[in-house]
Amino acid sequence: MNTSSRPSNAPFASTVSHAEATVPMDLIFIEGFSGQTVIGIHDSELHQAQPLVIDVHAGVPRARACDTDRIGDTIDYGVVRERLVRLMAEHRLQLLEAFAEAIADILIDEFGASWARVKVVKPRKFDDVQAVGVQIERHAPTHRASKSAPGATVLNFLASGMVPAKH
Repeated sequence: MNTSSRPSNAPFASTVSHAEATVPMDLIFIEGFSGQTVIGIHDSELHQAQPLVIDVHAGVPRARACDTDRIGDTIDYGVVRERLVRLMAEHRLQLLEAFAEAIADILIDEFGASWARVKVVKPRKFDDVQAVGVQIERHAPTHRASKSAPGATVLNFLASGMVPAKH
């Protein structure tokens, strides 16, 4: 049996470390959430709400709710749904990518997900296409690190005492 690592031929395959693969992950999901919002870059999209269909998957390492049977020990998908409704009404984003990122931020930062997959679709955007959209995946530690301010690396060096010597 060949156990060597080789790249996947799947176009959007995600890599999972051995440690991540061994941690049981429970997924809380909402599929097919639909609503209307103003989003887009073309003038025709900026004046009238258009339909979006959203799928979200939020991963938590083995939810305590499996043992306690208490909603407080997991992510309440009803509350996530309400948050999506609010986001659809309040956002001012233009790109589906940014909108999907905002949803991933919510799942990780507000609901404590360790991992999030978000798919945002504009159904029937074109007459000859069933749907267009984006799908993103984010992991909490990587996600939070990538949200650092642009000067964060320099500040981390300064805080650690690794300041370049003056000559």
